[in-house]
Amino acid sequence: MEMQKEFEKRTGYQFQNKKLLAQALTHSSYANERHLGKQADNERLEFLGDAVLEIVTSEYLFHRYPEYPEGELTRLRASMVCEPTLAFCTSELELGKYLLLGKGEDQTGGRERKSILSDALEAVIGAIYLDGGFASAKEFVMKFVLNDIEHKQLFFDSKTILQEVVQGNSGQELSYRLISEEGPDHDKKFVVEAIIGNASYGKGTGRTKKGAEQEAAYHTLLQLRKQSSADCGGDPCI
Repeated sequence: MEMQKEFEKRTGYQFQNKKLLAQALTHSSYANERHLGKQADNERLEFLGDAVLEIVTSEYLFHRYPEYPEGELTRLRASMVCEPTLAFCTSELELGKYLLLGKGEDQTGGRERKSILSDALEAVIGAIYLDGGFASAKEFVMKFVLNDIEHKQLFFDSKTILQEVVQGNSGQELSYRLISEEGPDHDKKFVVEAIIGNASYGKGTGRTKKGAEQEAAYHTLLQLRKQSSADCGGDPCI
């Protein structure tokens, strides 16, 4: 209960129906382990939250980018509501530490798993919608998902953007080097670093090599931005 109160403080939203919040934070592995039944986990709330998130995001993008055609709006919405970006959005809330997970899921890194985090975020949105209505859910989405949208686009498109930056500014080769690979096949953890020419830049971790490379590219872009604002010199910069 204390953890739920702490989570409410982080979100800035106080639930009238605390059971909705508890359900939103309950993963199916926890419900199954305790024989609570399918209605106790957050999957139904996730279904609802996904729909609320899509309409809020669609409305926001429609008004923010009046010059964008339908195809570009669809692409941008997809980038904002996809699993990696939603999981990235949960870091500010530290959502992972508040989840109720089964022992096995917890021990194999479930609190950091992007699929679990993104689903739980949608479940929280669904719970807020049921508890406080559309306006409350929209406020939450605006605060934690659609805030700093340019930054989140940078994260989503990091590998493509970094490739373009390196080609346009330095002409050097961009590659990714696997630093380490840990864990059993069902629970891999990859650590990758981005290499520009012969220089090491950002590092990233992920459950897949692709996910680790995306994070490495993102941290490299942030590094290059800082470098650029200080002094580009002869190095790659944005």
